Amino acid sequence: MGKWRWVKGEGEGDGDGDGDGAGVPCIECPMSSVTGVSPVFCSCLNLSPQNHHSKQNPPCNLFIFGDSILDVGNNNYINTSTLDQANFYPYGINFFPVPTGRFSDGRLISDFIAKLAHLPLIPPYLQPGLHQFSHGVNFASAGGGALVETFQHSEIYKIGGRKFGFLNVLPIGCAPALRLIANANGECLKDVVTYTRLHNEAIFQALQQLANKLPGFKYSLYDFYTSTLQRIKHPSKYGYKEAKTACCGTGKYRGVFSCGGKRIVKQYELCKNIDDHLFWDSIHFTQKTYFQIANEMWNNTNYLHAEHGSYTIKELFYLR
Repeated sequence: MGKWRWVKGEGEGDGDGDGDGAGVPCIECPMSSVTGVSPVFCSCLNLSPQNHHSKQNPPCNLFIFGDSILDVGNNNYINTSTLDQANFYPYGINFFPVPTGRFSDGRLISDFIAKLAHLPLIPPYLQPGLHQFSHGVNFASAGGGALVETFQHSEIYKIGGRKFGFLNVLPIGCAPALRLIANANGECLKDVVTYTRLHNEAIFQALQQLANKLPGFKYSLYDFYTSTLQRIKHPSKYGYKEAKTACCGTGKYRGVFSCGGKRIVKQYELCKNIDDHLFWDSIHFTQKTYFQIANEMWNNTNYLHAEHGSYTIKELFYLR
């Protein structure tokens, strides 16, 4: 979800969570997620209309933009560090036979949206041999928000995009990585929480302006922030036993971004029951979480701004 920086902590401990170190390395949060430089969103476009529309054959394709929350493997094919890759064990362990590059134990939000829309898994744009996009394509890239070739999101409308699905920024200040550096009590990092709220309000205002300005512009704005915060505060309500500590990583709350042992820190632990956890690694969610989120985005209005013109993703797919 952005670039990580290796820094010197003061009294952060030696990485094993027991607090017995001082002035030793810790992992800092990805800055793009904190500042909102790379807001995550997916787009539903009628670029290749199909001749026969039905519930099994929706009238639009799925084009996905975003960062590591939606990256299904584009970063496998670019020259980057393992900080921005997830094509190694135990990533994908809960669904795929081999790691695919998804930053989770299994499928992501976009995978579940595709399934709900009766579409196949949408492939990464950089996948070798991929030459046709009959159902759409995934441009999301961990660390960058979108591939350079597709960064001009404003051009999507000009070439035919009319239906867009957006997620606002999650409460990143409450992720295990941020709790690790916040304070001894493991509270959410308050400054980051404040910035995130401001950013999300700006997204809401901007989408309302676009809807008023662009003829035919339809959107879904899912309140990713409130939805995931509810799970953090009331985990048992959503079927979790642990919402502070990640399943995979090391250090307090497993907040060090070391899952898989291929990054700066090699040590990592893997929990016994993945589905007990809200977070998969120090910054990303489990497949179970993404499944719940996708279903809410699809047809649940609890986390939409429906009164201000926001649709569900299901409505966008079948809206004429």
